[in-house]
Amino acid sequence: MNDFPLPDWLNVSRETHDALIAYCHQIQKWNKTINLVSKSSVEQIWQRHLLDSAQIYRFGAPSGLWLDIGSGGGLPGIVMSILGADVVLVESDQRKSTFLRETARVLGLNLRVITDRVESISPMGAKTVSARALAPLTTLLDYAKYHLDDSGVAVFSKGKAAAEEIAEAHKTWRFDCEINESLTDPLASVLVIKNIQRN
Repeated sequence: MNDFPLPDWLNVSRETHDALIAYCHQIQKWNKTINLVSKSSVEQIWQRHLLDSAQIYRFGAPSGLWLDIGSGGGLPGIVMSILGADVVLVESDQRKSTFLRETARVLGLNLRVITDRVESISPMGAKTVSARALAPLTTLLDYAKYHLDDSGVAVFSKGKAAAEEIAEAHKTWRFDCEINESLTDPLASVLVIKNIQRN
């Protein structure tokens, strides 16, 4: 457990902590054959990926469907499911989808995986849409507008270029954006976006 310390802001049960650790081990095991996370970041998987994903849970809608797009290795979608969200993950890569389904089975998670491109599936009417390291904000807003319920919220993790991406997105979109400093990376932020409309 010492290798997987819980920060003060993540107050979860022992069972949930164990599930997060088990998910870490799943990524480490599968990453040898499928590129789920960069090889250089595997050693920092708890801080760099798990906790970085876990921090966005508090920004999602309190109930309803949580749609994680371009899920890859399940960051943040699998973490959201472990923390209690009702999650659907969308991932076009068949091998990564297999990993997501197997991880859900091993951890006993009640989630659904759709193997397809996010723009090819029917609108989901989600209360929350999330993505991490998927696409520029302008593109993400297109996906979010398509899949969000009218009262829904988009939660996107962004790096040091967040301000530039927001400025660029405003050329095409109108939206309300709350910028939250990342709890795990001083150069990163979590964008919470509502009321998305095309200009």
